[in-house]
Amino acid sequence: MVDNRTRVLLILSQDALDRARVLAGRATTAFKLPVSLQIVLRALIEEGLKRDDHPALLANIESQAKAVRQSRRVARRAGSKRTTPRR
Repeated sequence: MVDNRTRVLLILSQDALDRARVLAGRATTAFKLPVSLQIVLRALIEEGLKRDDHPALLANIESQAKAVRQSRRVARRAGSKRTTPRR
């Protein structure tokens, strides 16, 4: 593994995290080696980046980007209603 590292905060749904944990467990059993959640997530990211033009990957990225936009829009509206001065 390369020593050129950067730390990131990754926020995942509980379902995605659970599925990654299951994969780590399966890999631990198959390889008879301890496989951490971090190893699994790193491998998934690296393999996903190799398929940067795959339609399912692009559809997932688009869906997540739209969800973030919608969430921010709702938060902005709620925030502007709270900060509006009363007359």
